[in-house]
Amino acid sequence: MKRYNDLAPSLRTIMTPGPVEVDPRVLRAMSFPILGQFDPEFTGLMNETMEMLRSLFRTNNRWAYPIDGTSRSGIEAVMTSVIEPGDKVLIPVYGRFGYLLWEIAERCGARVVAIEKEWGYVFESEEVIDAMQREKPDIVAIVHGETSTGRIQPLADIGRACREQGSLLIVDAVATIGGVEVRTDEWMLDAVIGGTQKCLSIPAGMSPITYNDRIEAKVLRRKKIERGLSDKSAALDGMPAQTIRSNYFDLSMLQDYWSPARLNHHTEATSMLYALREGVRLVLEEGLEARFARHKLHEQALVGGLQAMGLQLYGSPDCKMTVVTCIRIPAGVDGDSVRMMLLEQFGIEIASSFGPLKGKIWRIGTMGFSCNKRNVLHLLGALEAVLLRHQVNVHTGKAVQAALDIYDEAVVSGSPRY
Repeated sequence: MKRYNDLAPSLRTIMTPGPVEVDPRVLRAMSFPILGQFDPEFTGLMNETMEMLRSLFRTNNRWAYPIDGTSRSGIEAVMTSVIEPGDKVLIPVYGRFGYLLWEIAERCGARVVAIEKEWGYVFESEEVIDAMQREKPDIVAIVHGETSTGRIQPLADIGRACREQGSLLIVDAVATIGGVEVRTDEWMLDAVIGGTQKCLSIPAGMSPITYNDRIEAKVLRRKKIERGLSDKSAALDGMPAQTIRSNYFDLSMLQDYWSPARLNHHTEATSMLYALREGVRLVLEEGLEARFARHKLHEQALVGGLQAMGLQLYGSPDCKMTVVTCIRIPAGVDGDSVRMMLLEQFGIEIASSFGPLKGKIWRIGTMGFSCNKRNVLHLLGALEAVLLRHQVNVHTGKAVQAALDIYDEAVVSGSPRY
């Protein structure tokens, strides 16, 4: 019989746009004893998690809870539950994950109208609003932070326009929640999807979402009680045409599970809920404004070091994400070779990109627990050494010093600890 070694994953410095390093306190929480999903102690943790998610999303929505599954599960749950066959859905696309929204909407039977922007840029709000006025969509679905290009899309004016026109606004905030400002109520966002494995520094496996009563009203119009849970008087003669097609991703049933009714839907991922509760607790303990400032400080140090080294950033600086920095790969350099050497020699992981940017840029994440001074300085020193090994003419010794200057200035100005 074949014998297998004990599991012993290598300790990495993860500087990708997700996943990122997980706070040890979150890992500790995942080791706690399992509780039954209807144990009052566990349902109390569910209620606390909902309260904390409302603070994280900056909303007074009744519904703020996680979908069990990776970030895409949250996107699918919201879009599958809200989009009815024949709905017109406007999707502004400025990177890979806008195309993902497009594909999911099509699978839901939507009539998709997409507008596209050159990668590396975002839309002016008026461009989206003009398309809304022209197309009169039932739903607008948009990415807040596009990690494939490192850009962030302003949403406040778009949310207001959707509310005035009567369109529902679904926002993918997977890459921004917990690291960048997301104001659900103030920006009039109807549904917002987050992710655990990025700025929240929790393992992939849950997708926190929130949605308002406008979304709930449409979801409830499509509601059907599962046959095995309905009473004898309920009709069992098949599903109406517009019933939500997914059972697992049916928000109408999931919210019954998260409500005081506790109507059984699935077996809750207990250890992941512990992780989510602890991860969000740590975010709120740090304070949202302080956390955003921390992410901004380390981005400034990273960018300052990269530019001092002589590297060129990718994309418009006017819409750069705080938590993702994209670098143009120098001409003639094998980008994958650089990434592999960083990993093998220094234990640092950075990312490449997709589609038209494959082989053209590197993407560096400064997210959550990975967003710290040690990681930034370690990466800058290692990247300089690796580029020199690849015969790239960099400004030797400049990168780390430039970053240190920025950190010193932050201390003098009284910026939050880093």
